[in-house]
Amino acid sequence: MQLSVVILNYNVCHFLELCLRSVEAALVQIDAEIIVVDNLSQDDSCTMVKRQFPKVKLIENSENYGFSKGNNIGVAQAKGNYICILNPDTVVAEDTFERLLKFSEAKKNSGIVGCRLIDGQGRFLPESKRHIPKPLVAVKKMLGISKSYYVSHLDDKSIGQVSVLVGAFMLLPKAVYDQVNGFDEDYFMYGEDIDLSYKVTQAGYTNLYNGEITAIHYKGESTLKDKTYAKRFYGAMQIFYNKHFKSNIIFDILVWSGIKIMPLIKGDAKNKKQRIDAYKLVSSEMNMPLKKVLAQDITLQSHFNSYENNTEYILDNNQFSFKSIIQILSDRPKNCSATFKILPKNSNFILGSNDSKSRGEVITFKNN
Repeated sequence: MQLSVVILNYNVCHFLELCLRSVEAALVQIDAEIIVVDNLSQDDSCTMVKRQFPKVKLIENSENYGFSKGNNIGVAQAKGNYICILNPDTVVAEDTFERLLKFSEAKKNSGIVGCRLIDGQGRFLPESKRHIPKPLVAVKKMLGISKSYYVSHLDDKSIGQVSVLVGAFMLLPKAVYDQVNGFDEDYFMYGEDIDLSYKVTQAGYTNLYNGEITAIHYKGESTLKDKTYAKRFYGAMQIFYNKHFKSNIIFDILVWSGIKIMPLIKGDAKNKKQRIDAYKLVSSEMNMPLKKVLAQDITLQSHFNSYENNTEYILDNNQFSFKSIIQILSDRPKNCSATFKILPKNSNFILGSNDSKSRGEVITFKNN
C-alpha cells in the first residue's frame, strides 16, 4: 500500500465529514487507506463515520489521549509506505496526495513534506513553514516579533527546504516516522509537530515545503486561541527546550514568564461577526431547505465570477471540485470582505470560518 492518511478527531463531526469527502476524492487513483482515530468525542463523529464512510478504519479511543498519542495509535495500524498526518478541519484537492507523493519520491533523503495552507477565507497561514524556535527565536516570538519564527524569506507559493512543518498536514515515509519514534507523547497538544520536525532533521532527512500545492485548514475549529491554548503552548515549548537544548538560566526565566504572563495577555478568543449583506449560492440549482434556514434571502448564480464585499458565497461541492473551491478561496483579493462557506456533496449542512482564531460556523438543514 502506498499511503495511509491518519486523521485524529475530537468533537468536530461536520468538519470531519467535509475532510473525509475531500480525502476520499483525492485517493481515487492511489492504493491507500484512511484511518480516523477518535479521542472520545461527545458529538456524532463516530456514528457519522460508520454510517457515511464504511471503508474508513475507525479507532475509538476510550479516553482523550491528546494529539501525539492519538496519532501514534493510528500510525501503529497504518499499512502504507507513506503516512499523512491530517487534521479533521482540513480540505484537500483531488490531486493533492498524488502530487505530494511524486514530489517526495523525487527528492533524495526526503523527510516531512508539507504544503501551502490557507484559512477558510483564503489567507495564507504562516505556520505552514517555520524555523526551529531556538531560544533567541522563541524569545522574539513571545515579544511579538515573528519574522524569525516563520520562514519569511521563502515565498508562500515557492518550493524550498524548511525546518518545521505544521502538524495539521505532514506527509512522510512511515519508515522515517518509525525511525524517530513518531510523536513524543510527553506533549499532549501543541509543540509535537516542532519536536517531530526537529527529530527528523536530526536523523539526517530533509523537510520540504511545496507552496505550489494548497489545502484549507480552518484551524480555529479544533484549536481555539484562548487562555488554555496559551498555557499549553508555552508549556509545550518548555518541554521542547528541556529535551533538545542546554539549560540557560536567562532563557528559563523568559520561558517561565511567558507561561505565566502570556495567557493573561492573550485572553479568550471570541467569534468575529462578519457583516453579510447578501448570500449567493453558487450552484446549478437552488437548495430550498438551505434557503429556508438562512436569516436572509439567498440568490442563485450558476458560476463564480466575482468577489463582492459583504457577500457570503456558498460553494456547492456537487458542482465545484475541491480543487476549484480551494482556488477560489486562494484567489480572494486581500482587501475584499467576501466570505465563503462550502456545501459538501450529499450533505445537509454548510460550513466555513471567517478567520483562523475563532470557531467556525456550521448551518444545518433538513433535506426534503
